[in-house]
Amino acid sequence: MTGERQAVAPRLTERSPSISGTELAGTLVPPRQFDTASFENYRPDRDYPSQGEALAKIRHFAEGWKPAKAGGFFGRGKKTPAAKPGIYLDGGFGVGKTHLLAALWHAAPGPKYFGTFIEYTALIGALGYANAVQLFAGAKFIAIDEFELDDPGDTMLMTRFLGELVAKGTRLAATSNTPPNALGEGRFAASDFLREIQAIADRFDIVRIDGLDYRRRDVEGHAVAFATDGELAEAVEARAAAGERITSDEFDQLVHHLGTIHPSRYVKMVDGLDVIALSGVTPFANQTDALRFVAFIDRVYDAQIRILASGTPLDEVFAGDMLNGGYRKKYLRAVSRMIASATL
Repeated sequence: MTGERQAVAPRLTERSPSISGTELAGTLVPPRQFDTASFENYRPDRDYPSQGEALAKIRHFAEGWKPAKAGGFFGRGKKTPAAKPGIYLDGGFGVGKTHLLAALWHAAPGPKYFGTFIEYTALIGALGYANAVQLFAGAKFIAIDEFELDDPGDTMLMTRFLGELVAKGTRLAATSNTPPNALGEGRFAASDFLREIQAIADRFDIVRIDGLDYRRRDVEGHAVAFATDGELAEAVEARAAAGERITSDEFDQLVHHLGTIHPSRYVKMVDGLDVIALSGVTPFANQTDALRFVAFIDRVYDAQIRILASGTPLDEVFAGDMLNGGYRKKYLRAVSRMIASATL
């Protein structure tokens, strides 16, 4: 019986977790691969000087939490320019933005939070706006990874939310693949919400980071895929027998299941897993399904879970029209992460 149980892996589609707003807030820490991220172990690429410059600016921002030095007699009355309450790291995929953001989080005093943009909006949705503001009131620092505005509702919500927290003394840091003045382009009529977008941009000092995606420097440019479902099943059985915590699902069934669960709960769906197996992968035909899958991959990557798959390589699941549309950067980030997850 034991061997039979090991050979039959459980399915993600059997998981429909619930999670409270308080539990969600408790998950707002850096992904485990950044548990030891620091300024000291960030390695700037010498071919891209902006990485070293970004490190220096992040260090300087962190100095803002240190007590101000008392001025002497001749220093009285002198005023230094007011520093902005936030710093914004803009750059491509895999150039170390999240490492620097996590390092800043580790250096910051508490209470402090670290999460992706979608995690914050999901938490606000779960708690309600007033309760979310109350929960985060008193926070010394909030880190927002993958800052992205996909609709006008999120634009106004986050502008108001961050504004209230900054007014209470909270400092902010964010990463994104999109400069603040370009947020929302290609997804909605950004010009109609220019005031809200500008209000967000005005809260941050913008730091540009150039470079190559480290996830693709030492791996092949495609996600590994098994030739047949049978080969995948054999790999699943072997890993289950070896004691790895693995699930096995048909791709289309998982995609359907994700549509029944709020993205804020994906983090609990993958909790405790080592490997996820997906059979019969096919390209997306529906953008809503594709965006849900992007949110799911974010949680899988953060948890450092390996993906085994058969069918279409995972980095090819987003149809050409999707990659050419307004969500291009979201999809490209997911591709980068799936390549890494399929080669861990």
